[in-house]
Amino acid sequence: MHIPTRYRLSLYLLLTPFLAGITLLVVIPAGLSFALAFMSYDALSPPVWRGVQNYRHLLADDLFRRAVVNSLTFLALTVPLRTLITLGLALLLRRPRRGIRLYRAAVYMPTVIPGVAYALIWLWILNPVYGPLNLVLGALNLPTAAWLVDPRTALPALALAALFQIGEGFVVLLAGLQHIPDDYYDAAALDGAGRMALFRHVTLPLLAPWLFLVIIRDIIASAQNTFTPALLMTGGGPYYATLFLPLLIYQTAFDRFRFGEGAAMTTLLFAGVGGLIMLVWRISGGWGYDDSV
Repeated sequence: MHIPTRYRLSLYLLLTPFLAGITLLVVIPAGLSFALAFMSYDALSPPVWRGVQNYRHLLADDLFRRAVVNSLTFLALTVPLRTLITLGLALLLRRPRRGIRLYRAAVYMPTVIPGVAYALIWLWILNPVYGPLNLVLGALNLPTAAWLVDPRTALPALALAALFQIGEGFVVLLAGLQHIPDDYYDAAALDGAGRMALFRHVTLPLLAPWLFLVIIRDIIASAQNTFTPALLMTGGGPYYATLFLPLLIYQTAFDRFRFGEGAAMTTLLFAGVGGLIMLVWRISGGWGYDDSV
């Protein structure tokens, strides 16, 4: 099929602002950051070539290793739980019912709250003296905790706060569920399939591409969205218990003016997220599409 040249030019013109923005805001800064990772630069004197010395220094740095472990622990806590909660709510709120729009809006609402405001809200919720969480636990005669002061509970507390920002994934899975034809469920029900069989053999296979997209999105978001809560709620403490890679990158580059090492950490974070995405892709067996379903 031949596409008219004038029509193709109009498409290119429509893409021009987007491509220009991506180039100026993403491609060029990423390229400069990658080049800076091999240099020593403090923003006051000219850059000096160091080769791979920045990476060698980072791999021998205990603080960097602690930030990597904290970031991986946060990912291990949040990504599976967020995916399960998102899937459960999407299944629960799939069918039209009275008040369904209000319920869906309530699920999405925490996602639209600005990061700073959301962190301050949870700073109040987790306050060990007058925070609502400890007040409720105390009223139920359950043990309370100094959530953000105790190194054992600080990181899980930040993970708990992240579990409520699932609006985008919820919308994606809700759209995926609504794209599954009811005929499939009717045919399986006629064959005697129960609810669990319908979920396992109909819903899950057909929803696999959408689930893969949500998991990948959560890995990317969880790897970088730790900066605001860690900075405002704990400052990376106590005892570096919530020092994540984005916060360490910020402190290294803008507090200590070691932009080369900060850029090196950024490239390692990018490579690590890419490796996790490839691991999920291999485990899931591809993009989730199967022509035989």
